[in-house]
Amino acid sequence: MADFKDLDDRAWEIRRLYAQLETDRYGRPWTAEEVVLGFMGDVGDLAKLVQAAEGVRAIPDAKAKLAHELADCLWSVMTLARLYEVDLEASFLSTMQELEARLKS
Repeated sequence: MADFKDLDDRAWEIRRLYAQLETDRYGRPWTAEEVVLGFMGDVGDLAKLVQAAEGVRAIPDAKAKLAHELADCLWSVMTLARLYEVDLEASFLSTMQELEARLKS
């Protein structure tokens, strides 16, 4: 099983490949804002797949597609964290501690 750093490095390598593809196609890589817009599209797809998992949409292979879309969304979050120099692992752990403390009080 990979640790967080391995996942983060893999996500960034894929971002580098996308940046090259974007440069080849559009003359420049996507901006952070454009990455967010792509993420928003992925979240919309995720919402439809959750509806399918709950039985209110008919989407073939919904469970496999749901897993794929969750991974796409995670990739976007990890990419945005790198673009904005956020230590996502530390931030996640800190936020979970804050939430736990709030919920236990």
